[in-house]
This record gives sequence, structure tokens and C-alpha cells, in this order.
Amino acid sequence: MPSTDSGERIYAVGDIHGCYDLLRQMVDVIGDHSARLPPVESLHLMFIGDLIDRGGNSAKVLEFLHDLQTRSDRVIVLQGNHEEAMLRALAGDMATLRGWLNVGGRDTLRSFGINPPGPDDDMRDFLRRARVAIPRQWVQWMQRLPLTAQSGDYFFCHAGVRPGVPLRRQAREDLLWIRDDFLYDESDHGAVIVHGHSIEPTVQIRPNRIGIDTGAYRTGRLSAIYLEGDRSEVLTVGA
Repeated sequence: MPSTDSGERIYAVGDIHGCYDLLRQMVDVIGDHSARLPPVESLHLMFIGDLIDRGGNSAKVLEFLHDLQTRSDRVIVLQGNHEEAMLRALAGDMATLRGWLNVGGRDTLRSFGINPPGPDDDMRDFLRRARVAIPRQWVQWMQRLPLTAQSGDYFFCHAGVRPGVPLRRQAREDLLWIRDDFLYDESDHGAVIVHGHSIEPTVQIRPNRIGIDTGAYRTGRLSAIYLEGDRSEVLTVGA
């Protein structure tokens, strides 16, 4: 059976997508769950990416997780494809900006009190206003977020991995964006891949992967997986 590193307890949380209330509920549930267990040598609370977009409170989610990680070395936050899109948009990539607006970026902007641009608006002027409204320290924090983490037989990333490619050689694009080529592959990837990105009705526990995105913004359910040694348990909050 797969196992974490010896003495390590991990709670990996699925895609939040701006659902701040569900995030706070999950953090409380994890705290209660861990408090009922024996003391452990190492404890990590991990967020699997896609913190923003689609839901209504992305700004609050970023503030909460930025501050939480600043205060605790037990918090690991991975970058998702929506964070990458936001960062590229704010850096001035106009094609990415237009795409990002259509996949939840408008919701994120509104959470910062920014009206999304209309078809006749000057996009350069809009970008200047967005860069002022979104705290620079949060942008820099997102830029530094890692793409992967590993513990024992588990490998954590946002979207998945390219089958047949060693884990240490995975491409950034696949770690953030891959879907069907990974989801429908049943081969051994060299570790059990814990990922989000692809919404499924319940947490999917397969021999080669664990999918923890249960579509918080769409279903009202945010899920996490508890891993410690060879033990595991699904935690879900919301509807």
C-alpha cells in the first residue's frame, strides 16, 4: 500500500475557486480531525491549486492563504492553471487576459472591486488599474508557488502528469493543464498522483491517482484527503 514519509500527516485540499466560506469550514474540520489523532512528527496542510476564479471571494481566499502560509511552515500551496493565467494576464499577455476573463477572471476581478473590461475599454488602462488594486505581495507570492510536492509514495500537483515521463522530468504545462491523457491512463506513474483540476462527483481513489476536485464553486462541496502512513480518509464540507 502507498505510504507517506514516516511520521508525516498530510491534508491535501482540492480546488477552492474563490469559495472562501468552504475554505474556512475545511480548515476548521481539518483542525478538529487532526486534534483527535495522536501527536505526529510532521504535519502539512496542502492546497492543490486553483485558489481563484469562478467563485465570488477569490480576494479573501488569497488573503487568507497568503497570511496562513506566512505564519506557518506547515502550509504548502501549489500553483494551479488559474493562478498561472492570472499571473500571465497581469504581466501583460493580452491573449491570456482575454481567455482568463472568460474562465472566471471576471469573478476574481470583482472580488477586488474591479469592474471587468468591456469590449470597447482600453485594455492597457484596465491592466494598470488591476495592478494597483491587487496587492503586489500577493502577486509575488503566487509567482513563487511551487508546482509539485512529494511525500513517500505520493506526488502532489494540480492537474496530473504525462504518462511515461519520469516525475522529475514532467513539463510545467502538463502539471498545470493535463486532463484526459492522464485521467484515463491506468499505468504506474512512479507514485500515486494526488491532483485536482478535473471535477468529479466524489473524491476518486484509484491505484495510480487520487482526484480531490469535487467542484466547490459548482456543487458547493469542497473535499480533502487525509494521508498518514498507509492510512487515508476523505473529508468533505458543504452541500
